Amino acid sequence: MTRLAIDFGTSNTAAALMAGNSPAVLPMEPGAETLPTAVFMDFSRKRFIYGTAALAALRDGAEGRFLRALKSVLGTPLAQENRSFLGERMTLIEVIARFLDEIRQRSEAFTGLRFDAVLSGRPVRFHSADAARDAQAEADLRAAYSLAGFRDVAFLPEPEAAALAVGGTGRMLIVDIGGGTSDFTLCDRANAVTQVLASRGLRLGGTDFDRTLSLAHAMPLFGYDAPIRAQIGNARHPAPRAPFQDLATWEKIPFVYDAALLREVRRWVRLSDDPRLFERLAEVLEAHLGHDVAHAVEAAKIAANDAGDGQIALHLVERGLTAALPRAAMEAALSAAATAIGDEAMATLADAGVAADTVDVVVFVGGSSLLAAIRSELGRRLPHARQELSEVFTAVAHGLAIAAA
Repeated sequence: MTRLAIDFGTSNTAAALMAGNSPAVLPMEPGAETLPTAVFMDFSRKRFIYGTAALAALRDGAEGRFLRALKSVLGTPLAQENRSFLGERMTLIEVIARFLDEIRQRSEAFTGLRFDAVLSGRPVRFHSADAARDAQAEADLRAAYSLAGFRDVAFLPEPEAAALAVGGTGRMLIVDIGGGTSDFTLCDRANAVTQVLASRGLRLGGTDFDRTLSLAHAMPLFGYDAPIRAQIGNARHPAPRAPFQDLATWEKIPFVYDAALLREVRRWVRLSDDPRLFERLAEVLEAHLGHDVAHAVEAAKIAANDAGDGQIALHLVERGLTAALPRAAMEAALSAAATAIGDEAMATLADAGVAADTVDVVVFVGGSSLLAAIRSELGRRLPHARQELSEVFTAVAHGLAIAAA
């Protein structure tokens, strides 16, 4: 029995197998080692679209519903809610199952093999503050794999998988910053043998960074924290925050398009000293532009990190509408997150009972580990350790393939 390795990620997903003595990622689509973890429900053709095609359908303005960051709903009540999708009643667990079934089918088509066993990566903690919700998240993911046609489902923590794929020798701290979680594994490696000393996980990742930046720099353009007048008298109070917080949260965006909320926002327009702010919000809700706003924030984050200056381009909402995002402002907004990640890294060392100066190398994996603010924080905490990037987007998949074999 050949066991397929799947790194089901918040932002991207990869599948892998051993090719001789080396792990190999299976191509899920032409020219890419990973598949965006994205689903588009095409209303006109009554079908599900996955990956880059789903992103293209959203970008092209096709009529439908776009879902991203599905991994983040695991273990939450949102995962269990029955909703109508393309005329069918299903939960988000069943939607995830369809995505995983697509991964299975593409893997089978490429290899000519049949897969009914899977080794899946999982965060060390789906939910670091709630053990019951963490256990439920694994149960939800196991159910999704079963619905996708896998009869034998096993899990391995993602940073421990990455540790198997990392070369070299010495004491290593694997820092895996993904879309939804930050995971850490401290290990010793000698003679191609990896000994795990401790692992920890934190429910904090790239989509949380996007949310923080959106609330700080984009949502104020739509009325976040802007005052509205009371219906009677001259009193003023900030607009309710919940709609803005949901609009800034990837997995919740599809569910903010509610007729009652749109009516309420139009009432805020009448009661605001700056009605244009809420008119923009009404446009986002009416035209279903929430994911476009989120993508604009994500793109600005990458630009600010890479080039030192980002612009949140919101031209789809209003011509010429932008928000500056210089790197210094981004790092200030993300300072609390960087500190929390640094604290969790040091707690991993404490669990193993080792000193910081015994760590030889910090190995970064996961797309969000590319943020300079994160790497600077770990450099400050572990000044004696050199830093390495190791197949940022595929190290976990490679390690899972090694373990599955």
